[in-house]
Amino acid sequence: MSQTRLWVAATIIACIILGWFAITAPHTKDVLEPSLFSTEKKSVPSVGLRDSYKKEVHTITGVVEVPNACTTVSAQSSLVDTASSTKGILVEVTLSEDSGICLQRVESIRFTTTLTAPANLPITTTVNGSEASTTDL
Repeated sequence: MSQTRLWVAATIIACIILGWFAITAPHTKDVLEPSLFSTEKKSVPSVGLRDSYKKEVHTITGVVEVPNACTTVSAQSSLVDTASSTKGILVEVTLSEDSGICLQRVESIRFTTTLTAPANLPITTTVNGSEASTTDL
């Protein structure tokens, strides 16, 4: 085989590879960019709470609705001072992002947290850092 035939074959193969890449590679116009001025807000789920108080220990049981069963819920409570210098209880609920493929069906997940504090304190709740509305269980 002559050297000219090898160069022609190499050029044809290179053109085929480059053409295939140009057709199948994602283009920048195909990627959606998030808007800087997006008006869409993520909704904060409502949290149902029940506070059982016995011997200066609050046992706070709650229920939160999550988008699917793969989402994990953790809760932590702490004693805080509010702006009016009255004490209160802050329940911080954290929902993890689900990893994997899950059936997108709303699920109610229970959580429990305990805290030593005086009786009759107001309880505020946050979900992933955003204040959430609460209902009694």
